[in-house]
Amino acid sequence: MLYLRLFLAFAKIGVMTFGGGLTMLPLLKREIVDNRGWATEDELLDYYAVGQCTPGIIAVNTSTFIGYKEGGVLGAVAATAGMVTPSVIIITIIAAFLANIMGDGYVERALRGVRAIVCALMGCTVFTLAKKSVKDALCMLLLAAAAATAFFTPFPTVGVVVIAALIGILARRGRA
Repeated sequence: MLYLRLFLAFAKIGVMTFGGGLTMLPLLKREIVDNRGWATEDELLDYYAVGQCTPGIIAVNTSTFIGYKEGGVLGAVAATAGMVTPSVIIITIIAAFLANIMGDGYVERALRGVRAIVCALMGCTVFTLAKKSVKDALCMLLLAAAAATAFFTPFPTVGVVVIAALIGILARRGRA
């Protein structure tokens, strides 16, 4: 049954997504593009980009888009439920024991290790996105300008995304 497959595929991704949406892209690619064929790599990057620009959590938005593509509204619900269920369970368990375990040296060292891996996964995601998305000089210029703006100014991220989208639209019109 499609809805169960959607739920289980996204639950598998959801249980392994530490560090937020940026770290899940390699997992999404492997499961959704390589293993299941529910989207191409370009489609996945488009869903991911739209998921970043829409309100809410990137992982949930992306799973909703892919679920909808595969199974309509019920597919979107199944994929979204699959993505959030592991997090709800894990957070509930951690919350029940948080006060007791936060001072534990093993837990602190484990969290330090997880943070290091999250940084590596985020770097991998940025590299993957750049390889697929930066296709010409304009894209390279937008990448550099967006990175500089994000690193060195308090300008809102959503503003950077909107401006880049407008530049992309205008540049495309100029070529057409």
